[in-house]
Amino acid sequence: MDVNEIMNRAKAARAQALESLHKTEEKAEALADSFSPEPAAPAEEAAAREAQQMAANDQRQVEILGQVFDSQTMEQMAANQEQLQRMMEQRVAEAACASADAMMDQLFGEDMGVLAAALETLAMDDDSEGADPDEEETDDALYTLLDETLARLETLPEPAPAEYGRDPALWERFGILLSGIVSTLNDHSLEGLDVEEHIPVLEQQVLSVVRRSWGIDGRGGLLETLRYLGQGGYAERYRFYCEAETPEELMTGDEDEDGREGVIRAWAFARHYRERYSPAFMAGWDMGRAAMLARWGSYLGWITPEEAQGILWDLAQRAARDLGGWREFAQSYLFGGLMWKLLCNSPAAGYLGYLADAATALLVGKADGSGGQWRGFPWPARRKLGFTL
Repeated sequence: MDVNEIMNRAKAARAQALESLHKTEEKAEALADSFSPEPAAPAEEAAAREAQQMAANDQRQVEILGQVFDSQTMEQMAANQEQLQRMMEQRVAEAACASADAMMDQLFGEDMGVLAAALETLAMDDDSEGADPDEEETDDALYTLLDETLARLETLPEPAPAEYGRDPALWERFGILLSGIVSTLNDHSLEGLDVEEHIPVLEQQVLSVVRRSWGIDGRGGLLETLRYLGQGGYAERYRFYCEAETPEELMTGDEDEDGREGVIRAWAFARHYRERYSPAFMAGWDMGRAAMLARWGSYLGWITPEEAQGILWDLAQRAARDLGGWREFAQSYLFGGLMWKLLCNSPAAGYLGYLADAATALLVGKADGSGGQWRGFPWPARRKLGFTL
């Protein structure tokens, strides 16, 4: 039994009945005018009669449906109507949210994600949570914290690198695991290309974080940001900051006070570390976030799975060429993350802690037995000179 067909027939019958009623009323009014000198009824009365007739027809349709379907079916139809109403209300709320996002894009600029190359998460708490509001976070203290954290990561166990050869499955898996830190912070799956199950609430969460945090709202913006990260990203920015003699050389003149302070802090960071770390050390920070964006883009349908796999392949080749293992990748990620936080002139100590915890969970595993994805998958061994895939 097709409920939709019955409803459509009922609607068609109702429309036909109303048309017949209008014709009957017109004939009756014409006949009354020919026998009675009294004026016709006001338009309001005619509208009221029509509304009463429509209500009667609606009630009659309900009675007919009640005779066709049993009580359980009628209750299910009512429940479906309520669910439809809730879905409509949700769509209205999503539209309002989208309007707010559009306003934020206008305020901060659609290229905010490209310029700031900001890592954002769905579940990360505020960096300043638990910190003493009266205790100022000095840059020297952050340098010390970074050094200590990098040294601690260096002590974690890691499997020996392994030859991948020409096995595409190994390289694909490696590319997915490059998104491990952000995925761990967000409780994303690392078992395949999709970050989450395809259900509306999770798709909306991912869309919201990509739109608000990166300024990306579709395929064009996604590919532009991936191109930025793949062709230079923070590695190039760090090089510029290392070479600049003064922070003023790096300013465009459009920065506000907070922006100028961020440039000064990031320049001081680069000058502090330029003798110890080359621009290539930023590879993990750029490649890790690019891998996450490729997976997010595929999940949202902005790029095809084949395109995402191709992007991950390229990222995997670069990461394997520029870095020597998961520990170095994690250290690079923290290094770039601190520079980003300084450039944004934002608190950074808590943020470094989140990143270090995620990397540790990937290398060692969590207390509940989860994690350890890096521990169970060796970094690709460096290829001999002249070897190509």
